[in-house]
Amino acid sequence: MDRHPQQIKRERQDKKKHAINTARTSDMKTAIKRVLETTDAQKAKALYINAVSTIDKMVSKGNLKKNTAARRKSQITRHLNSLSA
Repeated sequence: MDRHPQQIKRERQDKKKHAINTARTSDMKTAIKRVLETTDAQKAKALYINAVSTIDKMVSKGNLKKNTAARRKSQITRHLNSLSA
């Protein structure tokens, strides 16, 4: 079977994009996990800001839907508020 140059290029681009998307998703999950594991309110606040920023970047890049992002931000916000109370 014949392989067209465009098909070869598309596969190459897909591999690169997949690696980038996987890395971004992993960063986001790690940021969320760090917030949820923290019991100190001051540390959690700094981690929270980083996690929300990461989630917002995922939405702007098209890797995450708005409602999913809102749900995850809500989850870490609830945790942060429970530490303050």
